[in-house]
Amino acid sequence: MRTEPNLTRLDRVFARLDREPERPTHLDVPRMSRHRVVLFSATLAFYLAIVVAVLTTSWLVRFDWQVMFFRPYQQWPEIHAFLDYWVVLGQRGPTAVMVAAWLGWRSWRQHTLRPLLTFGTALLLLNVTVGAAKLGMGRLGPHYATTIGSNEMGLGGDIFPSGHTANAVVTWGILAYLASTPRTRRYLSALSAVVSLSVGLTTVYLGTHWISDVFLGWAAGLLILLALPWFEPLITRVETMLFTLRDAWRARRFGIAPAQAPAGVSAMIPQRAALDEEPPLRETIGAARSARTPAYLAPGPHTARSERTPVTPAGSRRPPGADRVPRGTTSARPVAGG
Repeated sequence: MRTEPNLTRLDRVFARLDREPERPTHLDVPRMSRHRVVLFSATLAFYLAIVVAVLTTSWLVRFDWQVMFFRPYQQWPEIHAFLDYWVVLGQRGPTAVMVAAWLGWRSWRQHTLRPLLTFGTALLLLNVTVGAAKLGMGRLGPHYATTIGSNEMGLGGDIFPSGHTANAVVTWGILAYLASTPRTRRYLSALSAVVSLSVGLTTVYLGTHWISDVFLGWAAGLLILLALPWFEPLITRVETMLFTLRDAWRARRFGIAPAQAPAGVSAMIPQRAALDEEPPLRETIGAARSARTPAYLAPGPHTARSERTPVTPAGSRRPPGADRVPRGTTSARPVAGG
């Protein structure tokens, strides 16, 4: 009875890294379900309610001033240095670079541009919607407030909604949106919620935002994540267009022609330059290819590339000749007479 060694988690990680990049057989693309539409509508209503509450100088504005006069950074000064670094998790530049690097590696491993295109779409929506709201409402922050009790709207500021909070929701929430399994999606959703919540409260602690700015930033970021399934068809078309342009560029540059491949991805097969040479047998791309183990499953006994035995074709490697005869037969060459 053949037994297989128990692989540790580290062994499985290196086994996955040693595999050739391959496109997964199934991509779990979120759809705009009825449940998601209800959440989107509720979040939009919450967003509009916050805007109306601030414009009418309601109890929310009074609460903003109460928190500002409380001055949390003076109440707990011992955590000020730590929170100065923690708030970076909501800055668009550093977080976008980190997440884009991870999604770029994932795109290469899966032979799909969807992770990067989805992240780019989310950032574009974030810049357009949050940027327009900031400039349109022009609210001043706590450090620049002019009149006690006022909503400070229309005075040329740009802090409503909180960009740090909205960026934290979108940047870390996109990892949960692109998760491969439901379990991973749940864990990453909880993690992104904690990070975005803490980043928003940190801006209130530092005095850079009103607490109503943070409420609106959470709603703005969540609206973008909930609306992403509406953009999935556009993302798919853009990905197909980019792969088509890549195949055309390779055909002009290297003289190779695209072949049909599953999942809409072109597989490039090089053409032989010499027409008199017989092309080698190639593996048929498509249904004839044997199914490979998905990337997220634990592999079997694994060997490194350097330890794998190369496959040698059967038969002689010498080219056929007219004066050669098969081995084991008598020669038909005439014997010189004496």
